[in-house]
Amino acid sequence: MPRPRSLTQAQLASAALAVIDRDGLSGLSMRAVAKELGTSTMALYRYVADRDELEGLVVELVLGAVDTSPPAPDTPWPDRVTVLVRRLRDTVGAHPGVVLLTVTHRHRSPGVLRWSEAVLALLAEAGLTGERRVVALRGLLAYVIGAIQLEHLGALSGAGTAAITALPPEEFPHTTDTARHARQVDAEQEFFGGLAAFLRGLDA
Repeated sequence: MPRPRSLTQAQLASAALAVIDRDGLSGLSMRAVAKELGTSTMALYRYVADRDELEGLVVELVLGAVDTSPPAPDTPWPDRVTVLVRRLRDTVGAHPGVVLLTVTHRHRSPGVLRWSEAVLALLAEAGLTGERRVVALRGLLAYVIGAIQLEHLGALSGAGTAAITALPPEEFPHTTDTARHARQVDAEQEFFGGLAAFLRGLDA
């Protein structure tokens, strides 16, 4: 008879997420997760085939927590899309190391698919069809994923902004001027200002 399983997929996903939160995505390995669980590396292969499957569990642990219920119907569709995006940002933003995994596993993660379906319903309501709706969804995903990475891994208001401000203004007049203004822009303003600009383009 096979040995009884003593770990659940939720435990595996939680341990892998703990590794990512602590050491970044580059620190994720079967060995690191086994150490987190206090078991052997080979023992993990009784539960998952490889790291790819483990990554999928992590994505679902995080994205499965995103509320995809329809926002209040008595508001304009861009506002409702913003609600869905805010929910995604708040959830993923707590675990920024997972952002790239959502790209890799977006086609098979139920959480990602449910969020995309909710957004697509609003884009359809706005009259976007066919190729235009394809571009709208992919553009929105590209903005959200990129903006979350920028916010957590290289925010404009940090040390990089100070370095850019110190560049010679005669050579980089617009860059240095923009960097000076960037110091006054917080993460919320930056993220949702960019999102609003994107949605205005869709609504045009």
